[in-house]
Amino acid sequence: MRESTAIIDIGSSSIVTLIGDNGVNDTFKILGKGEIAYAGFQNSEFLEPESLKYALAQSISNAEITSETKVSSVYIGVPGEFSTCVTKSVNLTFPKAKKVTKFDIENIFKTGNSFGADQKYAVINNSVVYYEIDSMRRVIDPVGAKAKSITGMISYVLAEKEFIAFVKSIFKELKIEILGFISSPLAECLYLFEPNVRDKYVLLVDVGYITTTVSLARGNALLFMSSFSMGGGYITSDLSQCLKISFNEAERLKHKIVLGWNPKVTDTYEVEGDEIMQSYSAKATNEIVSDRVEMICEYISKCLERCMYDLPEFLPVYFVGGGFNFIHGIKTIITKKLKRKVEFVNAIQNRDIRPYDASEEGLLNMILNYGYMLEELIVKV
Repeated sequence: MRESTAIIDIGSSSIVTLIGDNGVNDTFKILGKGEIAYAGFQNSEFLEPESLKYALAQSISNAEITSETKVSSVYIGVPGEFSTCVTKSVNLTFPKAKKVTKFDIENIFKTGNSFGADQKYAVINNSVVYYEIDSMRRVIDPVGAKAKSITGMISYVLAEKEFIAFVKSIFKELKIEILGFISSPLAECLYLFEPNVRDKYVLLVDVGYITTTVSLARGNALLFMSSFSMGGGYITSDLSQCLKISFNEAERLKHKIVLGWNPKVTDTYEVEGDEIMQSYSAKATNEIVSDRVEMICEYISKCLERCMYDLPEFLPVYFVGGGFNFIHGIKTIITKKLKRKVEFVNAIQNRDIRPYDASEEGLLNMILNYGYMLEELIVKV
């Protein structure tokens, strides 16, 4: 068995291991994949922590089998719910004008990193939004430029120390080395949007099964990130409880929903039940789903209200994740509730990306295609 790059995506409903190699033209090849459903997490806590080791081990084993590749080291994706983001303006002033060196850039990152004594969080990623030379000119790479002062707008992504320690303990038992922790929301933004788009700000909402994360990115960095525990699984739960049907049947019914349809009282959705075909009022079903979608949108709006950056009305909101993207007619409701233009990930730049794969593929893409900045980006914890 040969070795290759492996990432672990810890989602709110499944654990995914991807093993891959570089492709051509900044692409990548997926050599193997292992996905295992598990209880997930809520409010920054794993619902069944004792089962996480098994899910991780089984996911890795399945990926090894499909790829005929041995996994001895991995990168771990950190979900938004276990992390936060802080941006800082960090200035260095020199006695006289000089050429900026790589050492100066490293010093900017170190100067701004004041989180060493933080009891709850540890820095896992740091990246630059932009540099400013002599308070006059913004540049992406200032190395070699002549300046008397340089200011860096630096983004620090921090993960909960409890999450890091818990995951480390599991991989120590599995005898697999962790090469680094990576922010999943940051990886998604770098993967889904071209640099010229990110330079103008990107507002991304990942609606998962149990959790939702709202991210604002610019350049190669996150400016803002906020998460809450509510996603597509809550829609399934509502259908199950209100219609008094099994969870599995509710999940099948959810995939039949057409929210853009204004059904008559007699209209129904027909779904294969646990034993026979079942019919459910389309009107009642749509109302149940719409109520939960609107509630999730209200939480998204509250996240946006907490963002300290001005968000122009013309800035679209991009949606990714498996919570919303497959529900027909949902775009109209989201647009009305958020009062913004809404786009879905599968329509971004005509790329063939499945919304529920964006996180795992984004992590693999970051490792394989952002290698030139990994030393600067990934902080050892």
